[in-house]
Amino acid sequence: MKKILIASIVGIMAATISTRAADAKDLYAQSCTKCHGDDGKGATKMGQKLNCRDYSDAKVQDSMKDADATKALKEGLKDADGKVQMKAFADLSDDDIKGLVAYMRTFKK
Repeated sequence: MKKILIASIVGIMAATISTRAADAKDLYAQSCTKCHGDDGKGATKMGQKLNCRDYSDAKVQDSMKDADATKALKEGLKDADGKVQMKAFADLSDDDIKGLVAYMRTFKK
């Protein structure tokens, strides 16, 4: 009985993690690909216009902290003149933002 309970808990946790990963991928596709591209390289027309960083670059990934990425998603980004570079995603939950940051980390090569 104890083994069945443990197996059930592990199964539920695995399904939850898998669902979160799928949700983050969907959120990224809906909210981020226009600028950052499917691959995170920022090579889209809009990404080049905004000078998006290449998140497949290990150096870029290593230089960015999760807290900074979270802050950027929650508050948005502005250039030196105060012009909005990336809108804030204030409507996303903390779990959604955490999932997006984790998904973005998968682009690192």
